[in-house]
Amino acid sequence: MQTKNLLVGSVVGTIVYFLLGWLVYGVLFTDIFPSTGTENMLFIFLGCMFFGILIAYVVVSHSGLTNWASGAKVGAVIGGLYSASMNFYMYSAMEADYNKMVIDIALTILMGGIVGAAIAFVNGKL
Repeated sequence: MQTKNLLVGSVVGTIVYFLLGWLVYGVLFTDIFPSTGTENMLFIFLGCMFFGILIAYVVVSHSGLTNWASGAKVGAVIGGLYSASMNFYMYSAMEADYNKMVIDIALTILMGGIVGAAIAFVNGKL
């Protein structure tokens, strides 16, 4: 395992996922998770950081991917599994809006793919 690649990939993944989250949930699809005005940005950033580390760990340590397309596939699979798991847990305790759940899973697959592509691309350049 190359520690430098893992660290750089984690930072890139965190930043890309955080910015995509702002764009997707804060600008484009605000009805999926409506703002209450009490969101804790630190916790949102930490969530993005751990997701970025997870994808970087798989892409760099176990796959050694350096091609953005392969990274996108791995990121999309991880994003889909992660999102499905979290949505089923969240909607188990609230009134389910299945349309929002399916849209959120699809968006997280897309965002995970973009994060994986960015990490693999950077991994190939280091």
